[in-house]
Amino acid sequence: MRKISSKKIVNIISDACLELAYTLNDDAYQAFKNSLKNEGSEIARYVLNELIDNADISKNENIPLCQDTGMVMCFVEIGNEVMLEDPLSSVINEGVKDGYEKGFLRKSTVDDPLKRVNRNDNTPAIIYIDQVKGTGLKIHIMLKGFGSENMGSTRMFSPSAGREGIVEYIVDTINTNGANSCPPLFIGVGIGGTMDYAAVLSKKALLRPVNEMNQDPYYAEMENEILERINKLNIGPAGYGGMTTACSVHIDSYPTHIAGLPVAITIQCCALRHKEIIL
Repeated sequence: MRKISSKKIVNIISDACLELAYTLNDDAYQAFKNSLKNEGSEIARYVLNELIDNADISKNENIPLCQDTGMVMCFVEIGNEVMLEDPLSSVINEGVKDGYEKGFLRKSTVDDPLKRVNRNDNTPAIIYIDQVKGTGLKIHIMLKGFGSENMGSTRMFSPSAGREGIVEYIVDTINTNGANSCPPLFIGVGIGGTMDYAAVLSKKALLRPVNEMNQDPYYAEMENEILERINKLNIGPAGYGGMTTACSVHIDSYPTHIAGLPVAITIQCCALRHKEIIL
């Protein structure tokens, strides 16, 4: 058995919240730079350069990349030979609280969705825990802003809708909601499972590096098709038009029931902020 102290996890989560609040993911940063090479719209190029400058200032001066410092999400894999001092969810939440207080980050979590009283510590985080073999602990943490989160969608299809129906649904969703999601976008799609699990899959899809396609050629081709169609919508950076509406489309799939075809779309704005922590 391997014992991991609560204090160590708290400190790592706290530090990660600060780092992510100040730092755009490297692959997103590079995607914006690469988009400048092909972007024909002058105003789109201006917006991309502003996003790059904003990321530089944020990282160099340790100030939040965006005013919405997000709701914290964690995808955890814990080995069956790991022993913890305290329940993992409570330890992660203590780390979130500590990081948001230390960094004076905006605290955006209300303790009831209808009563709307701010908790003033940005907890609880949304935490998914999977147990695996071994002595490792891996936490993939994301700060998810809600300007783009509000633009996501979940739909239960009949199996007869097939690939074509899903592609149309995704493109139509971005066509309707993309301009209000702070593009350029990173789009996660979950297909299969149940209604709720498709949404989880769509979040996990966003954790993949921007330029990493699905390992299944069928889904990789589908990702490329959707991305090309989205970038022909002329929504562009900040919704001002152009060829760079999205930088990536990532699909994750899972077995499902013979009678159903759940599909979920998570839209991530230009402030892509996540990292993997291995203890």
